[in-house]
Order: sequence, then structure tokens, then C-alpha cells
Amino acid sequence: MNEPLLLIPFFVAIFLALNMGASGTAPAFAAAYGAKLIKKSSIPILFGLFVLLGAFLAGGKVSSTVGKEILSSEFLNLQTTSIILLAVSISLAFANWFKIPQSTSQATVFSVAACAIFYKSFEGNKLFVQIIPAWFILPLVSFAFMLLVGKFLFKEKAEDIEAQQKPRLPLVKLIVLVSSCYVAFAIGANNVGNIVGPLASMVKNQESFEAASLSFSLVTNIAVFIIAPYFGLGSAFLGSKVAKSTGRNIVRINPGEAVTIAILTASLLLFASVTEGIPSSLVQLNTGAIFGLAISKYGWRKVFNNHSNRVIWIVWFIAPLISFILTGLMLILARFIGLL
Repeated sequence: MNEPLLLIPFFVAIFLALNMGASGTAPAFAAAYGAKLIKKSSIPILFGLFVLLGAFLAGGKVSSTVGKEILSSEFLNLQTTSIILLAVSISLAFANWFKIPQSTSQATVFSVAACAIFYKSFEGNKLFVQIIPAWFILPLVSFAFMLLVGKFLFKEKAEDIEAQQKPRLPLVKLIVLVSSCYVAFAIGANNVGNIVGPLASMVKNQESFEAASLSFSLVTNIAVFIIAPYFGLGSAFLGSKVAKSTGRNIVRINPGEAVTIAILTASLLLFASVTEGIPSSLVQLNTGAIFGLAISKYGWRKVFNNHSNRVIWIVWFIAPLISFILTGLMLILARFIGLL
């Protein structure tokens, strides 16, 4: 294998990281942005920094899941890894085009699963016993929690709450800022592994490459420092539009609600990341919480009859399927032209 060809999947990974940075900005900072407590220009810097910290300190288990436990790592060669990352990139670009935050984890897992089926090496225990149940349970927990909190704790009108908090606005801003950075840390712990897991396995499979003799965890950490900064760049280019779509178009959010949503969703994601290494959807945790809050304020009918909200559900369903189908088609094409 010509070693410079290894740059191809890394370039694709950078493109994916840019899209993931845009999509991930919403669950990290949509609540703060929706509450008008942070400037748009400050989001990319803080987001990128804490994504890097989360990936380095707490992202190892998710990288292992994506890189070794759904598809046997021996099949993650240069061509297959490039196809996975490209398919996920296209599906996320599709969601970002509609300004809808999309689950990078679901798109990645669907793509890896398509490869596993193609190579007849599908290892479904982790997927069906842990990952897919978590995709349903965690957003429902987030939704139910904020529905109850909205009904029984946040009863005051938004105007009254804002008036009470105005004298303490600097402290409120600090609390919301810390909670948003906590969410970005959780994104790093989970979402970066969707990229670096396949990359690390690919590098380990290149016997002529010097890094092949290194441990999987060390190769993963090297990939983290290469890829994670591009999350911040993606946030700078596209993230504010996605944050606005989620934070302000669904429900008006006050500072107390913003902090509650941030801490709740980040904690659920970190739990999934550090316990079983489950690639989970923070964007769906976040949006589920916001839906719960919106229903507590406006009722079920008004929220679900909203056109923007219906578009979110449709894109969530379509984007992972695009990733799965594209992966399968590109694998078939690659085999047909002799690349596999």
C-alpha cells in the first residue's frame, strides 16, 4: 500500500468533522443561544476546545465500539474506511443543508453495519442489545424529564423569570456557559469516536505503516488531535444556523431551562460513553428535551403540528438510511471496479 494514500480517508474525515462540528453545535449551545446568553462568535472557540478535551479524556470506549465491535477491525482497510466516512459525511451534509441537527452516531453505525453485512461479518450483539435500545431509551428519558420539569418546576412565565434573573445576569451567563461547555465535552467523548475509531483500525491494518506497531488507544489519541480541531471550524462555518433552528424555532428558553437541558443531555451522553462505549445521539437527546419543554408550555397539538418540527422527524429518519444505502452502493461499486 502506498502510504500517501492513507491521507485520503483523513481528508474525508476532516470533511466529516466539519459537518459534525456544525451538527454538534446545536446540542451544545442551542439552549444558551436560544436564551440569548452567548454571542455567536464565541461558540466555535469554546465548542472546539471542549470537544478536544472530551475526546482525549473520555472517548476511548466509543472509538473501540465503532472501530472494532460492530465490524471486525480486519475489514477496515483504506477503501472501506474512506467509504464509511464519505457516506456519513454526505448524510450529515444533507441534514445540515436543511439546518436540522442530525445524529452522527446513527449515521456512522448504519454505515459500519452496511459494511459488516457486505463483508458477511456482522457482529450484532453490541448493536441490538446495547446500542439500538439506548437510542430509544435515552431520548425518551430526556423528553420525559423536561416534560415533568416544565410542568411542575418552570411554571412561571418566561418574562417573570427573566425579570427575576436580570440582576444576577453575569452569574446566570457563567452557569449557562459552563453547562454548554460540559455538553461540548460530552460530544467529544462520544462523537469524535465515530471518526477516529475506523481511522485507528485502518492504520493498525497497514502493516507497512510505522504506527501499526503502536497500541490501538495510542493511535486513537493521535487521530483525536488531528481530527477534533476541525469540529470547531465546522461550528464556525455552519453551526450558528443549526443552533438557531433548534434553540429558537421550537420553543422560547429561559436561562434556568437552558442549564437544565444542557446538564441533563450531557450527563446522559457521558453515561453512555464511559460505561459501555455506546455511540449515542446527543442531538436527539437535546431536541427531545426541548420538545418535552415545548409541550409543557404549548401542548402536544401545537408542537407536533408545527411544520419545522415535522421536518426534523423526517430528516432524522432519512439521513441514517442515506448513510446505509450509500455505503452499500459504494462498496458494490468499489468491488465492481476492482478496488476491493
